[in-house]
Amino acid sequence: MQDADIAIVGAGAAGLSLAYRLAVDRPEGPMPSVVLIDAPAGPLKPAERTWCFWEEPHGEFDAALTAVWDTLRVRAPDGTAVTASPAPLRYKMLRSGAFESLVGDRLADEPSVARLEAVVEEIRDVGDGAEVRTRAPGGRTLSLRARWVFDSRPPRVLPPGRTTLLQHFHGWFVTTDRPAFDPQVADLMDFRTPQPAHGLSFVYVLPTGPRQALVEYTEFSRQVLDDQAYDQALTRYLTDELALGDHEVDRVEHGVIPMTDARFPRRAGRSVFRIGTAGGATRPSTGYTFAAIQRQTRAIAAACHQGRTPQPPPAHSARSRAMDAVLLRALDTGRVSGASFFTRLFREVPMERLLRFLDGRTSVREDVTIGFHTPVGPMLRTAAELPLLPGHRAERKEN
Repeated sequence: MQDADIAIVGAGAAGLSLAYRLAVDRPEGPMPSVVLIDAPAGPLKPAERTWCFWEEPHGEFDAALTAVWDTLRVRAPDGTAVTASPAPLRYKMLRSGAFESLVGDRLADEPSVARLEAVVEEIRDVGDGAEVRTRAPGGRTLSLRARWVFDSRPPRVLPPGRTTLLQHFHGWFVTTDRPAFDPQVADLMDFRTPQPAHGLSFVYVLPTGPRQALVEYTEFSRQVLDDQAYDQALTRYLTDELALGDHEVDRVEHGVIPMTDARFPRRAGRSVFRIGTAGGATRPSTGYTFAAIQRQTRAIAAACHQGRTPQPPPAHSARSRAMDAVLLRALDTGRVSGASFFTRLFREVPMERLLRFLDGRTSVREDVTIGFHTPVGPMLRTAAELPLLPGHRAERKEN
């Protein structure tokens, strides 16, 4: 006996997106019953996050966006800038709180969707479905059965990969006393930062007004920093590079994203699947996840509505994953300077084509052409050695 057709564990980007897709993408007919399980307030519930992505105008989440930019800029270590438009694409900032409100309002109108606040303690296959055992905030235990379960909780231990870096970032939402930012231009990567021995570092600046911006220090490296090191990096950048003057830090944002060529299993049982970062939605070479989640959850919802086994498809093509594996290894060995690598790409490849490439939406011919704008020798050497490297496990760093 089932309590629901579908149980979704986690109400972050992946879990909410899947519930939303099941509601809005369904054909004529009844919607499957859904239970969306969210972690209660506490250490398991993530803080508010910022998601950025690029897409054409008039996206379905545009009403919840914090800001949109039609011009992007990348700065080389010497300060020279590459500024271009990615038209017809636009770069968009979406805060998790606004997304949760938009999707929550839509799901509130669906009688087939129930929401549960509880800690999930176990998921196991049972008969022709799966059982989810939970503990409510007051300590009460509850078990529910569903035909299909989709688990979006990030893994504590990453699957084995040949290369594993961490994209760790620390950002300040700042307000200045005087106009200091151009709201029309987003700084996607500013490499005027000290570069680590393995990986790369940069700052991005996302203005939401003439006096407000998210300024975020980011590293791709093997280890995270302590809070003091992040604060020193941001203070140095705001003082030396932006000459910002008097300002207030309104909010702080911090996170860690795994960047690995490991293969994330998308199936955890006969009736249990993993989605989002847990299901391989994060692009290994960039850390971008939101757009891939939308592709993945659309496919899952379509399979559910058509009565097919709703196994999540790979979020990124095999070709994209292979190229990412080469880049991660080249960065980790120090054969390639990340700052020079990305600056050259943005300088020599049209912005719109490069963003489509980073999203895995370019053709083989376009990929080959873009490849000629990279350090060909070091990249070929890295590609040749990858099949000989063993995989190894790395613990997931908590945010």
